[in-house]
Amino acid sequence: MLDHCSISHKGGIVLWSRSFTPEASYLASSPSSPVNSLIREALIEGRTAEEKYEKDGYAVKWTFFNDLELIFVVAYHRILQLTYVDDLLAALKALFIKLFEPFLATFVASLHAIKSGKLVSTAARDSPKAWNFAKAFEGWDGVFEKLLKGFEDKAAQERKSRYRQVAPALPDSSPPSDDLSTVPSESSIAVQDEQQIARNVQALKNRLRGRGGRRGGRGATRVDSESGRDSMPTSDSESTSKRAKGKAQRKWGESAPSETEMASLDFSIDKPDSGTSGHLSHDLQALVDKASLGTRTRDGFYEVKDWDFGGKDDEANGAITRALKNEAAKQPTGSLGALSSLFSRLTGSKVLTEQDLKPVLEGMKQHLMKKNVAMEIADKVCEGVGESLVGKKVGGFQTTSNAVRTALSSSLTRILTPKTSTDLLLSIRTKLSSPLPSAQQRMPYSITFVGVNGVGKSTNLSKVCFWLIQNGMRVLIAACDTFRSGAVEQLRVHVRNLSMLGVNGATNSKGRVELYEKGYGKDAAGIAKEAIAYAKDNDFDVVLIDTAGRMQDNEPLMRALAKLVSANNPDKIIFVGEALVGNEAVDQLTKFDRALRDFSSASGSGKGRGIDGMLVTKWDTVDDKVGAALSMTYVTGQPIIFVGCGQTYTDLRQLRVANVVQAILSD
Repeated sequence: MLDHCSISHKGGIVLWSRSFTPEASYLASSPSSPVNSLIREALIEGRTAEEKYEKDGYAVKWTFFNDLELIFVVAYHRILQLTYVDDLLAALKALFIKLFEPFLATFVASLHAIKSGKLVSTAARDSPKAWNFAKAFEGWDGVFEKLLKGFEDKAAQERKSRYRQVAPALPDSSPPSDDLSTVPSESSIAVQDEQQIARNVQALKNRLRGRGGRRGGRGATRVDSESGRDSMPTSDSESTSKRAKGKAQRKWGESAPSETEMASLDFSIDKPDSGTSGHLSHDLQALVDKASLGTRTRDGFYEVKDWDFGGKDDEANGAITRALKNEAAKQPTGSLGALSSLFSRLTGSKVLTEQDLKPVLEGMKQHLMKKNVAMEIADKVCEGVGESLVGKKVGGFQTTSNAVRTALSSSLTRILTPKTSTDLLLSIRTKLSSPLPSAQQRMPYSITFVGVNGVGKSTNLSKVCFWLIQNGMRVLIAACDTFRSGAVEQLRVHVRNLSMLGVNGATNSKGRVELYEKGYGKDAAGIAKEAIAYAKDNDFDVVLIDTAGRMQDNEPLMRALAKLVSANNPDKIIFVGEALVGNEAVDQLTKFDRALRDFSSASGSGKGRGIDGMLVTKWDTVDDKVGAALSMTYVTGQPIIFVGCGQTYTDLRQLRVANVVQAILSD
C-alpha cells in the first residue's frame, strides 16, 4: 500500500499530491517528510541515478519529465515489497502528460517568462499562486484511483499465483484414516540408504587405519609386524618424548633482558644526552617543509594551503572548453579531443533521446573510470546526467556540446559541494566560545579518526595536531589503538616532535600537546572516555582520538568502534582513506558508515552516528586521477576536510571543488 504520491515542478511548486493515511498526510506537510528529504539530499546533490531513496523507514522512488520540468514521486513503507511501483510511475507520468499537456506547457512557459523578467506586473508575478490546480486537474483523482487499483489487483493476483506454485498438491496424498492400526511404514529405499552409508563409513575407517599403519609411526599408533595388531606406546615417557618433538624456543641470551636494557631500546622516550643538540635541530628541520607552510589570515589564524593540480591555465573556464579550442586550432577537420569528440555525435536541432545520449554517456563513463572514479559511481553519475538531458531541445553542435558539458560539470559540482561546513576551526572555536552556566565545566572538542589498516591515520592525525597548535589550541592525543604493536610509541614520537615545534617558528610548544595512553590490550572506549575527562580537567581545547585500523567486514571490530563512538559522542568522526583505492572506496565507506549508524544506534544511544567527513591520504601520488574524492563524497554526502600529500607535518592541504571538477574533466 502506498503512503504518498505527488507531482511537482522542479521549481518547488506542488501541482498535485495524495496521501493515503493520516500519518502520511501529516508527515507530507512537515519539512522532514521523505519527499522533502529526497529533494534536499538526492535531487539537489545530483544523486538522481539511485534506484530508490530511503529515509526514516520510508522508500521513495521518482521519475522525471524534463521537457515540462516535472517530478513524479511515490513514497511507501520500506518493509513492503511493492513490485508495481516502477510500472505505476511510468503509467502515471504518461497518463498525466497525455491528459494535461496543454495546461502544463502554458504553466511552465509562464514560469520561464517570470524568471526572465518579461512579466513585470504584480499580478503576473503572483500568477503561479493564482493558478487553480484543483480546477485544472479536475477528475484526475478518479483516474489515479482507477490506475492504482489496477496495479494493486494485478500484484495481488501475481502473489496468489506464486503461492499456488510454491505449495503444489502431493500425488500420493490420501485422506486421514480413523483406523489406528494403519501405521506408516518406513521406506525401504531410506533403509537401504542408511545401511549403505554405514558400510561406507566403516570402509573409510578401515582404510584410514590401514594407512596409518603403513606410515610407520607418524600417527599416534603403530602396527606390530608379527601380530598385525595396533600397539600403544609402552610408557608415559615415550609418549611425552614423541609429543615434545617440535620447534624449540629460540633464546637470544643467557637470561631475560633487564629493564635497563629494554629502556635503552625504546627510542620513543626522550633521553638526556649532552651531545645531541645539533642532531635534534637537524631532525626538526626535516619535520617541517618551509615551502609547504600555510598562510596567516587577517585575524591571525593559520590556514593550510589549497592543493594545486599543477597550476596550468587556472584562469580558464573549464578543461573541456580548453580541449575544444586547442584541438580545433590544431585540426580544423573536426577532431575535438578524447572527451569532447563524444559530444560532436549530437548534432542538429532536435529533442535529445536516450538513444542519442547512449554512446556519449558510455564514453563519459569510461573517462570517469580512467580518473579513478569507482565504476558504480561512474554509472550513477552518467545516468543522472542522462536523465537531466533527455527531452531537452538543442540546436547545432555548439548548443549540444554546451548542454552536455554544462550538465556534467554541474552534476560533479553538486556532488562535491559540501552540505555541511568544512571549516573545522570555526566549529572548534564556536563550541569553545559558546556560553555555559557558571557551574558547568566546558567540554573539549573531540575528533575521532577511523579507517582501514595502513592508510595513515596516526601520521595524518599528527598533521592535524600541528595545524591546531599553529592556531593556538592545546591538544590532547588519545592513544586508543591498543592492538597494533608500536602504535603508542609512534604517537609518543609525534608528541615529542610536536612539542619541540613551536608556534610561528618558536622552538618550544611544550604544554600545548600531550599524549594520553594506557598501554596495550585495554578497552579503547574506556581510554577515550578517560582522555576526554582528563582534557576537561586540564583545560585542553581539542582531543584527537586515534583508533586501531580494521577491515570493513570485521563485524566484532566494527561493533567495538561503534561502542567507542556511542560512549563518547565525539564532535567529528573523520574517515581516513587512500586516494589510490578506486572501487574499494565505495565498499569501505559504505560499510563503515552503515556499521557505525546501525551499531551505535543499537547500543542504546538513540540516533546512530555516521561519518562526518573524510581525510584522503597519499594525494600526491595520483596526479589528476582524483576520482576517489568523487566516489567518497558521493557515497556519504559528506565533505573532504583535508588531503595528506607528504611526510612532514606541513603536508596537509584543502580541496577546492572547482579544481577537483577541472581535474576530473581534463583529458
